[in-house]
Amino acid sequence: MRRESDEAIGPAAHFLRFSMHKLFALVFLTTAVLPATAQPKKQLGEIGVEVANAAIGIRVSANSPELQALAQTAFRSHGRYKLVGSGHSYDLKFTALSATQVRVDITKGAAATPVASQVVTANSARNALLRAADVAVEKTSGLNLRGYFTGRLVFVSQRSGKSEVYSSDLFLGEAKQLTRDGALAMTPRWAPDGSRIIYTSYFKSGAPDIYLLDPNTGRRDIFINYRGTNMGARFSPTGQQVAMILTGEGSPEIYVRNAQGGPVSRKTRSESVKSSPCFSPDGSQILFAMEPGPQLYVMSAAGGSPRRLSSQFSYMAEADWSRTERNKIVCTVRVGGRYQLAVIDASNGQGKQVSQAPFDAIEPSWLADGRHVVYTARDRRTSVLCILDTDTGKSTPITPVESAALQASVWTP
Repeated sequence: MRRESDEAIGPAAHFLRFSMHKLFALVFLTTAVLPATAQPKKQLGEIGVEVANAAIGIRVSANSPELQALAQTAFRSHGRYKLVGSGHSYDLKFTALSATQVRVDITKGAAATPVASQVVTANSARNALLRAADVAVEKTSGLNLRGYFTGRLVFVSQRSGKSEVYSSDLFLGEAKQLTRDGALAMTPRWAPDGSRIIYTSYFKSGAPDIYLLDPNTGRRDIFINYRGTNMGARFSPTGQQVAMILTGEGSPEIYVRNAQGGPVSRKTRSESVKSSPCFSPDGSQILFAMEPGPQLYVMSAAGGSPRRLSSQFSYMAEADWSRTERNKIVCTVRVGGRYQLAVIDASNGQGKQVSQAPFDAIEPSWLADGRHVVYTARDRRTSVLCILDTDTGKSTPITPVESAALQASVWTP
């Protein structure tokens, strides 16, 4: 399977057609980005949902304008909360104590009954604020929700003029360009411990190869460069294995390899086109999409016959299996001529459409609370990253429209 030339491989071209909406999104990166002065009246990706009965009214403040703006941005993205000026259930006050410490003080109701006070330390005041906001979620949500604000993004953007991989905090702060390949980059994914990023790039051979990237040093190593198409790589929950799609032996098949290297092990054998492999939370199963449809299938990570998960939607792809809600799978579906997001119950295959967007909603990735996802919102002109509350359908853009960002993966320290 070693690459012997840069010639186009027939099955690879067929496989790429299977991911056309992903390629369309990449075309938008290179052809049609809105200028900053041409903001639409309503930002792409924004969907307000009236959740007065379900949302908790909170008042949020901080002792600096920058931290207050960040705290309010964070809580506006959370479907469990509603920012109010009065009549609040909780008052959340954030105080920067130093360049690396923030204290959160939580009181309840008009009587300002103390609930909690905690000092959080991080590598910056911004990161400490987000950690303190996560503490506030855990103390006030009433649903035992884990906070997601400290999640770290890795995503594809063309901010430099080329399709490159970037990392940032969840709200695009402390953004850092990680690659300078000058070539098409696709589907970056974090290792579970945040030490590595695996992604596909056309950098070296002009064909799609899989690379491992150290986000701290910028070191990039080839992980797979077999002949044909190499893409869709995902780490197992322990970070010890990688599942991916390779076409070097003909049709697109799922392979697994030790994350430290070594031989690949083929797990599927059929002519059907496959994509987007993803491990179950315990690493014992692999979830993937397969034609016709495509539909979602589950198989043992050791191999064997795949089992169709659901046929509720005619198109199901790009699935992500929650690490915290063990039976929750989010995926891209096609409804009424648009791509939307649905949550599927892994135990019985039953699904529910969770986005109702007047644009395409694709490429979902779970956040740490098992309720919200980061996804790509896309229209004819550009694409942005958004947070979706899968319980209410509320969608909040987290990247500006001119950034043309897509294909995000999230790691939570």
